[in-house]
Amino acid sequence: RRARPVREVLFFPSRPCCIEALLAEAAEPGVPARPCPCPLPSGDTALSRLVRRLLSARRSLDLCLFSFSCPQLARAVQLLHRRGVRVRLVTDAQYMGLHGSQIGRLRHAGIQVRHDQHSGYMHHKFAIVDRRMLITGSLNWTTQAIQSNRENVLVVEDAEYVKAFQEEFERIWEEYNPANYSFF
Repeated sequence: RRARPVREVLFFPSRPCCIEALLAEAAEPGVPARPCPCPLPSGDTALSRLVRRLLSARRSLDLCLFSFSCPQLARAVQLLHRRGVRVRLVTDAQYMGLHGSQIGRLRHAGIQVRHDQHSGYMHHKFAIVDRRMLITGSLNWTTQAIQSNRENVLVVEDAEYVKAFQEEFERIWEEYNPANYSFF
């Protein structure tokens, strides 16, 4: 029997929560997670559901994000990379260097990152998990947006939508290839 395709809407702000158990389970499946000493509650929140969807990646994670400064989401992405998932990230050049940005941390971990070289923002906010699940919406991947802003995220397994976003990702990925940069 085939599982129903994912169709989920997440609304933010998300109340603060501890996602250490989710990250520990993803890092070492089957090993019981040690209790986290932080005072934050664990539970089902928009953030924890987003992290679960990201951690479901087995082969690839393509990210196209305007702003990325949330350490918890960065840890989930790094964990996937360490697990052997191919992670590629496209971001905005101006916002990747802001205080708190996680882009340098991800690059340092060996994750492929590309950015724009012209005026105008690379303002997309989407992720594609294993070329089968699309995560998109108004949410910038920042702590401010997650904890304070009215935001939305749509998570769908719909081949038609995934294909359109995957084609856009590949087009931008190639456009932002450093081999194509012109400096003069």
